[in-house]
Amino acid sequence: MPRAARCLILVVTAVAMACGGSGTSHPSTNPTPDVHPLAPLAATGAIVTPTFALRLAPELDWSARLGATRDIRRAMDDDIASVLLERGLRRGWVMPADLALSFKRNPTYASDPYALAEEPLRSSSFIPGKRLAEPLASQLRTMMALHENATVVLAPIELRFDRAGETPNARATLRLAVIDPRFSEARWVGEVKSDTTSADPRVLTAALARRLADLIVSR
Repeated sequence: MPRAARCLILVVTAVAMACGGSGTSHPSTNPTPDVHPLAPLAATGAIVTPTFALRLAPELDWSARLGATRDIRRAMDDDIASVLLERGLRRGWVMPADLALSFKRNPTYASDPYALAEEPLRSSSFIPGKRLAEPLASQLRTMMALHENATVVLAPIELRFDRAGETPNARATLRLAVIDPRFSEARWVGEVKSDTTSADPRVLTAALARRLADLIVSR
């Protein structure tokens, strides 16, 4: 069996085990010390696309704290890259900065990683098994062709800040998907939540990055 197919089977099997065999389409992504539903990625790596969208709860008056939307999304990307590196995840991982460099080198072939057509992925109907629409399907296949050792894409779809009680603090959530570009299909969709509340968005993005890494490997 080809290596790529074995990697795909490992990802799907790990997700099924994490769901306890219940068959639900929405596996839990609140990791415990010995539950890592995305553990196969520790060996195979993944292309990590830039954080696509930011959503701020209307009752949370944080516009001044967040600054430019692009900046906080880039901060989320930086925190993910940093914590994965700290956990020893290097081989096979392609980060947003790498994708940006590939686009710069191949502007007529590669897709701009910061302009992917990911809006449909924000829908609650985007679940494991859902096929990708165009042009995103082609964008991700091209991305994978430029990084031949990659087998799946880990896509941070939406970063969300919600008010925490009556305080100015917020709790953060990051919606994610593992996508196989060869079949243009979602293999896993879930979310991680910050394990703390804060009035500092950078504290929360760092917390989310740690929670994401917990899905893959122990601290």
